[in-house]
Parts: sequence; structure tokens; C-alpha cells
Amino acid sequence: MEDDHMKLVPIANVGRIMKQILPPTAKISKEAKERMQKCASEFISFVTGEASDKCHKENRRTVNGDDICWALNSLGFDDYAEVMLRYLYKLRDFEKLRANQNKVLGLNDDEDNTDDEEPPSATTSPVPLEFNILERGQRFN
Repeated sequence: MEDDHMKLVPIANVGRIMKQILPPTAKISKEAKERMQKCASEFISFVTGEASDKCHKENRRTVNGDDICWALNSLGFDDYAEVMLRYLYKLRDFEKLRANQNKVLGLNDDEDNTDDEEPPSATTSPVPLEFNILERGQRFN
């Protein structure tokens, strides 16, 4: 049974991701974007629900990245879990690096920067983390 009141991933985001994968000349129908939006939203809900159940059993109220990776693995999405876990570790390393840079520069993430000058770019322009799209059966190295 379809849940009509389920929150959906923004369709603009779905369309943007679809365009990145397809050739530049490809057209995407509104119907295709809507269907992908529903599928992506259902998948996120499914995985998040599994992670939430785990947290509930452990008397925790906050779902974290490790819980999502565990849920992916427990639901049989092992390849996704492996890639997401590596991404999560890279993200955490990046956040530690940025926090250390802020300490060295005397900045605090909680402070509002009300000066007219711009803060150093090292603290405001994070290096983007990359996702590698894998072909079916290909392993992440």
C-alpha cells in the first residue's frame, strides 16, 4: 500500500542527480522524475526505519551515520554499506581537520563572524568529497 503522506526527496535534487548520470542530450520526463522521487524516498525511509529500530532497541534517540551503514548492510545492500562507510570516515576526518584549522586560526564554529572581512578560505571552502559511481558488480577500491 502506497503511503501518500510520506515525505519526498525534493524533485529538483532528483532531476539534478539523474542529469549527472545521463548523457547531456538525454531528456527526462516529469513522470520519470516523479517515479524516481518516490523510489528514492521509499528507499531512504526503508533504510532509515531499520536504523531507527536499531537505535530504539539500544535505547538511543539519535540515528547516526554508523547506524545507516549498519542498516544498509543488514538489509542486504552490502556494496552500498561499504562505500558509505568509507565516505563517512572521510567526512569525519575532514571535519576533524577543519576543526583543527579553526583552532589554529582562532575561529570557533559557534561564533557568528560579524567582521566585514571574509574568513580564511580554508575554513569556509571545504574540499568536496567524491562519490564514485560503480558499474554493477564492480568493487570500490
